[in-house]
Amino acid sequence: MKIFILAALVTVVASQGYPKPQYPKPQYPAPSYPAPAYNAPAYPAPAYPSPAYAKTPEYAPMPYSFNWAVKDDPSYNDYAHQETADDKGYVTGSYRTLLPDGRTQIVDYKADDYTGYVADVKYEGEAKEYKPAYKPAGYPSPAYPSPSYPSSSYPAPKYPSPAYPAPKYPTKY
Repeated sequence: MKIFILAALVTVVASQGYPKPQYPKPQYPAPSYPAPAYNAPAYPAPAYPSPAYAKTPEYAPMPYSFNWAVKDDPSYNDYAHQETADDKGYVTGSYRTLLPDGRTQIVDYKADDYTGYVADVKYEGEAKEYKPAYKPAGYPSPAYPSPSYPSSSYPAPKYPSPAYPAPKYPTKY
């Protein structure tokens, strides 16, 4: 209850807002510009007519039928599509594609001006986890010889010992 009263009090105080500061209006002289010494140009009305586009003719639907398929085992491409339309604008067809998870998606569809596009989607096969085959990079080994230290031309580096004593760590914690 105390929280509710405190929230109501905060709301009332916050709604009061801050008073708007009242600043005096600046007193600037009004700018005065000389009148132009030329007459405004008079342009004639355009001499071309407004465009009148011819109405696009509407043609009756043309019947057609087509199909195509791709089956390429090395690249795992397996696609197909077939479609048929009649002279009334009714289209039926289907397409299938091989999905990355190993299933085949098959879509049968119908389309016309009244019902629109209606699709029936089916899947064949069982989904499997995709694991690409490991192929090591085909890069050749470097052509330059690897250095062997020490040698007469490249002696092993010599570093001075540090000036501070070696740290002694406790054996038990």
